[in-house]
Amino acid sequence: MSMLSLMWSNLFRHKVRTFLTLFSVLIAFLLFSLLRTVAAAFDGGVDLAGVDRLVSSAKYSIVDLMPITHVREIEAVDGVDAVTFMTWFGGIYQEPRNFFPKYPVRPREYFDMFPEYDISEEHLDAFERTRTGAVAPAQLAEKFGWKVGDKIPIEGDIWPMANGSRRWEFDLVGTYTWPGSDTQPVVFLFNYDFFDEARAQSASGLVGWFMVRVSDPDRAPEIASEIDALFQNSQNPTRTATEAEFNRQFAEQIGDIGLMMTGILSAVFFTILLLTGNTMAQALRERIPELAVLKTLGFTDAKVSMLVLGEAMLLCVLGGALGIGLAVLMSGAIKPQVEQFIAPFDLTGGTVALGLGIATLLGVVVGLIPALMARRLQIVDALRER
Repeated sequence: MSMLSLMWSNLFRHKVRTFLTLFSVLIAFLLFSLLRTVAAAFDGGVDLAGVDRLVSSAKYSIVDLMPITHVREIEAVDGVDAVTFMTWFGGIYQEPRNFFPKYPVRPREYFDMFPEYDISEEHLDAFERTRTGAVAPAQLAEKFGWKVGDKIPIEGDIWPMANGSRRWEFDLVGTYTWPGSDTQPVVFLFNYDFFDEARAQSASGLVGWFMVRVSDPDRAPEIASEIDALFQNSQNPTRTATEAEFNRQFAEQIGDIGLMMTGILSAVFFTILLLTGNTMAQALRERIPELAVLKTLGFTDAKVSMLVLGEAMLLCVLGGALGIGLAVLMSGAIKPQVEQFIAPFDLTGGTVALGLGIATLLGVVVGLIPALMARRLQIVDALRER
């Protein structure tokens, strides 16, 4: 009988206890894989930001609106190449679970600000000249089965129309993509002029935030300070930062994602360490006479200790591999839903390798003390416990 088959047989002598412990380890590594992927997705959203773009929002809260007239003053700042604006629309397509971001924009200004997005000139022209026009990411259009020419109804939750209705209808005139990137856009865009005319007049001329492209990214902090200085004593002061910093601040409204994930995983792994340690300690106590017999039959102290250590490592690595494998399957299923809210949700090979490494280390930590106890076991003393 090989060492591996002996480990396997010993491990599953008490099937219920072993399966419960294995299931706990599986859940721990399932959580580890998914939570690490979520944290990486938030970081990825920051890393994908344009280095030459600034975001200027209301100083005290991102939900505060600002007058569109800020555009002219920002454009006059030295080093500013272009300015456009966006507003959070919210709204529901058919049912709440069909969430995707929606912004009213000026068509050419928006795609000039984000040159990484690809839209055909035909679709851009149609977007610009169609009052109720809208464009959608190609991936989103495919998901919902939209075709150019379809009417897309959106139930407004933040913005009612001036006539009191909350049903907005947009004509889909085109789609756009992000070529050469694993990340695909998720934002549904529609014509700002229609939005501003059709919404309640009390909010007319107000926008959510301004996107600013600078000619020299090295001067971005200086230009941001100049923009904020323009409105420092006005009724609508601004807070301007690079796009990466803005994305980071937006994520921090949810909380420090990395710290939260670390706290959750630390608690999970500490619990698993105690649980698996107790399992292996109990298994050792039950088998002391058997280990003495193995030594009597010629097993060395080192071989007996490696047998005990190997059982702990087999339990942890098997549970970890199953948990990570389940996470891989689940991540593929939930990826489309998660990517509507955050950046690409991909469980990477690095996360898999790290998870397997932690599982191996956990097995060593759990099995080390029982293995040392088995190594020091005296045959005569052990047989007395039979």
